[in-house]
Amino acid sequence: MKNAVVALIFSVAIVISAFLLGNSIMNRNKADGTISVTGLGKTDFTSDLIVWEGSFSKESSNLQQAYSDLEADKTVITDYLLSKGITKDELVFNAVSSRKNMRAKYNAQGEYAGEEFLGYVLTQSLQIDSKDVEKVEDISREITELLNKGIQFYSQSPRYYYTKLADLKIEMISEATADAKERAEKIAENSGGELGDLLSADMGVFQIIGQNSNEEYSWGGTYNTSSKEKTASITMKLTYDAN
Repeated sequence: MKNAVVALIFSVAIVISAFLLGNSIMNRNKADGTISVTGLGKTDFTSDLIVWEGSFSKESSNLQQAYSDLEADKTVITDYLLSKGITKDELVFNAVSSRKNMRAKYNAQGEYAGEEFLGYVLTQSLQIDSKDVEKVEDISREITELLNKGIQFYSQSPRYYYTKLADLKIEMISEATADAKERAEKIAENSGGELGDLLSADMGVFQIIGQNSNEEYSWGGTYNTSSKEKTASITMKLTYDAN
């Protein structure tokens, strides 16, 4: 009788253990029943805003004369840019900066003997913001014509921007989300299951690089300003429940 009771208890224990083990496997499979996919939104676009900067300087031992000479150059530059189609609203002159031009002096023995004052150097920079990209591009290439007018003008490379970037980003997020969902549906179909509820959606980093360039993507995002023709991309990671 005692052996029968022990056998009965042992049998019940096996059944309970089997149930718990089976339930554990089911719960584990349920936790793993998800599909995670990454979709891509990508588009090419042309910049619609150009920013171009340059500067010019004058030097004189007399500060007042340096200001007068700089103002004369400013007038010539302004007339030149306006004649090329730049409007007054597009042209902004920044404040004048000044510094003393000093040169180190040495005695006959080659020892440092202080500094010699050579004159005042005054510099003024300007900036042009325009939606007429091609016009400003042409001017930036032709600005050396000012040399013929006796003006030393230092030009920087234009920078290119897109004023509808917020709208473009929304479109790309939608495209990346649709792409990710399509991938998830295909995975579920191929595995003989069905796509369940969306559990999470994580947006990747927004990237803008020059078209046909060898620029590398950055973990913090890339924003190219040197190319007029650009490529923008963004990723969306979606996680779905799988049935």
